[in-house]
Amino acid sequence: MKTIYAYFLCILGVVSISIYSCDDNNEPTGDDIAINWDTVSTVNPAYQLEQPSNLPPIPVSDSNPLTTEGVELGRRLFYDPILSANNTQSCASCHAQQFGFTDNLRQFSIGIDGIAGNRNAMAIINLPYVTPLFWDGRSASLEDQALQPVTNPIEMHNTWEKAVDDLMKSVDYRVRFYKAFGSKQITKELVARAIAQFERTLISGKSKYDLAITPGSGVFLTDQEYLGYTLFINEEGDCFHCHTPGSNLFSDNKFHNNGLDTVSNVNDYADKGLGDITKNPEDNGYFRTTTLRNIELTAPYMHDGRFQTLEQVVDHYSEHVKQAPNVDPTIKVFFKNGGKHLSPENKQALVAFLKTLTDTSFVNNPAFKTPF
Repeated sequence: MKTIYAYFLCILGVVSISIYSCDDNNEPTGDDIAINWDTVSTVNPAYQLEQPSNLPPIPVSDSNPLTTEGVELGRRLFYDPILSANNTQSCASCHAQQFGFTDNLRQFSIGIDGIAGNRNAMAIINLPYVTPLFWDGRSASLEDQALQPVTNPIEMHNTWEKAVDDLMKSVDYRVRFYKAFGSKQITKELVARAIAQFERTLISGKSKYDLAITPGSGVFLTDQEYLGYTLFINEEGDCFHCHTPGSNLFSDNKFHNNGLDTVSNVNDYADKGLGDITKNPEDNGYFRTTTLRNIELTAPYMHDGRFQTLEQVVDHYSEHVKQAPNVDPTIKVFFKNGGKHLSPENKQALVAFLKTLTDTSFVNNPAFKTPF
């Protein structure tokens, strides 16, 4: 009798060990991975971010300073589809470097389930200067912004629990997070911090325009480009009110209703933009002013991608500006009677100037490319 009882306990113990040591997929969990942490280097120097001479001092984050390991980890996470529920899409799927980190001429990005969004993918350019973020300003920091696409049901459609679990099953990521942040446990907050560090390095400030305003560069604007520049900075073209050239950021980092749609009531906008965040009806139809840097590469344009070309954008401000009860005061005052009514020559000149803001070194920088 004792022999039979001992045998039963032995079998029960084997089954218990088997159940305990495997998850539902019979794969090891992150905590089961054996890593000799004593062999992992903790050397993590500060990342040396180059300051373009024609841009303001790059703001730094005291709570998430750039480090060599943190930036490199963020770059890998930016390009790795591991954060999506079915491992098919990464941040770079909708923010491609060759298109100024926008979505490959698409009006709306398509998520892992084949569902399209309702806003155009914004360019990831010079974001340390930008706050708040998104077209509607719903995120106060890059760290907060980086958290959102993973759980968005029409983007990566994942849960942070699954995303972190997948990362914890990778020895490589476990080691990289430890080297970057000194943590053996991966968290969604650390993922967001790493991605934000990489995004803060995406600085663009070496366009033809930048060279032309740099003494001794030997680069000059053509007569047509210079005409476009003068139109840009005076009230004949009147681009400067929102796309401020003084700081060379070409954005005032504010929100505007730029006369895209005619509505009789402020609640009639199909997309309320900033108003959805502030809950102030007067903010309905207001969207962030994007930078014009690399604008030649980031089509289509506006929050809803309604314009396919720069020529169409210029036409809008020349002839098709619409009035609304809460249209931006700048639009109301300086774009009466449909717009500026520019000549064909002046329209072409404005487009020519905008193309001088293309920074080929930015879209070809190997430090920004996929590490895989």
